[in-house]
Amino acid sequence: MSKLKLIRKRIGSVRSTQKITKAMKMVAASRLRKAQLAIETLRPYAYRTRDIISQLAARADFQDHPLLAQREPKKIELLILTSDRGLCGGFNSNINRTADRYIKANALGHESIELDIVGRKGVEYFKRRDVQINTVFKDILVDPNQEKASEIADHAIRSFTESGLDALFVVYNEFKSAMTQKVVIEQLLPIVPAPIEESTVGLTDFIYEPGKREILDAVIPGHVTVQILRMLLESVASEMGARMSAMDSATKNAGELIGRLTLQYNRARQAAITKELIEIISGMEAL
Repeated sequence: MSKLKLIRKRIGSVRSTQKITKAMKMVAASRLRKAQLAIETLRPYAYRTRDIISQLAARADFQDHPLLAQREPKKIELLILTSDRGLCGGFNSNINRTADRYIKANALGHESIELDIVGRKGVEYFKRRDVQINTVFKDILVDPNQEKASEIADHAIRSFTESGLDALFVVYNEFKSAMTQKVVIEQLLPIVPAPIEESTVGLTDFIYEPGKREILDAVIPGHVTVQILRMLLESVASEMGARMSAMDSATKNAGELIGRLTLQYNRARQAAITKELIEIISGMEAL
């Protein structure tokens, strides 16, 4: 009977876990719809802005603005976007491992590689490794907005212009679908100039009013903020998709486990009943 009680207790425990995973899946699905709408709304504007700024960078002289300065990347920084919570499949581990592989592969090519991290999971991973963590941004992905993106962008610009930083890369999950996310390493600073065909060089340019430096001072920091906001929204949508998929799998696995435990319980109960009947019949025959 103690075995039956143990199986019943385990079935109850798995059912409780299944209720939790099912609820988490529903919450993630609800947040995913909101996050997917946000990123799909921002993407066209962010991509078009990136194209325009890249064209400006291709036509402008590197001396026109400090964020256009192309230098040999001796000192670089990685901005890694992870989440504060787990239970989202390989979302965090894929980002952390990709960043870790990049650091190891480029350790000899750069004098230093430093990290800025968004999310507790990235901090937990890299604090156990021989790498310098400069800044940790907390509570960013709970509700990513332009103000938070501007905070990160201001920090990135200061690092590039005042701290001798040569390049800044962002490591994040690009949202493809609820089932698919792609880890991307994208250069944010300096601005990557767009390739210009030889036939157009010297033939076309922009007219700057009131002046080239004033225009670049206004649009480039705004561009950095928009791209960081896009990456944050990509990360949130990817996290919700990964969590929804993970909780869906966990719910199905719990259901299968409950089925196996129920079958085991019925077999053990039948064996106990059969044993009792045999003992009763044997006792009667002895009398």
